[in-house]
This record gives sequence, C-alpha cells and structure tokens, in this order.
Amino acid sequence: MENKELVRAYYQMWNDQDFTKVDKLLDPDIRFRGSLDITANGIEGFKDYSQMLVKAFPNMYHALEMIVSEGNMAAAYVTYTGTHEGPIFNYAPTGKRICYSGASFFHFKNGKISSINILGDLNSLHKQLSQ
Repeated sequence: MENKELVRAYYQMWNDQDFTKVDKLLDPDIRFRGSLDITANGIEGFKDYSQMLVKAFPNMYHALEMIVSEGNMAAAYVTYTGTHEGPIFNYAPTGKRICYSGASFFHFKNGKISSINILGDLNSLHKQLSQ
C-alpha cells in the first residue's frame, strides 16, 4: 500500500470501528499521540486508546479532508464529529453532538504506519463538552 492509501485505510478503520486491521496498518512499535493529547505506544496501547474514544463517542466519524505525502511522511487534515455518550476527560456524557478539527502527521516504515502525531483542536472540543 502506498502512504496515502495507508492513511485512507487508517481513517476507514476508525470509521468502521474495525480495529482488527491494526496489525495490518500499524507497526508493532507504533508511537501514537491522539487528537485528545493522549499518548499510546505499541499496538496494545493504541487499542486501549481507540476503545476509550469509541466509548466516549460511539458514532465518531473521521472526515479526511486533505492528505499531503512526501517520502516516508504524510500529513492529513481531519474533521471529527460524533455524539458524546461516554465519559471523557472530566465530563459526564452530555448527549451533545461535537465537531472539532485535527492535523495528523504520519511516518511510515516497512509499509506500515510507524508514528502518528495528531494536533486536535481541544479548545473547541472542551467548549462544546462544557456548555
């Protein structure tokens, strides 16, 4: 898979909530920093993060707006939408729809994603969860 295809497959995995694809897409030693400014390392750490996010926003959708790729790196602009149905940070579930953006930076090694660093608009997310 080419790097842009890996990025598309990564976000499709999130949208399908099909984390059985993790081993195919991610390097076993993945270094991950998610849009919530939470870090996780390795496949198991990533799976724990994904389950936490799915519990908080069970219908979260990752809209891939743009991808730029060069060499062993890629960047993507993503819009996240969902309904707040589980605890996150110190917020009890509100049932509110949320929408925030993020910029994702990927590195690739041996045909897999080896690191992901996502800068999420947490200010916007916190405002939506606290109102």
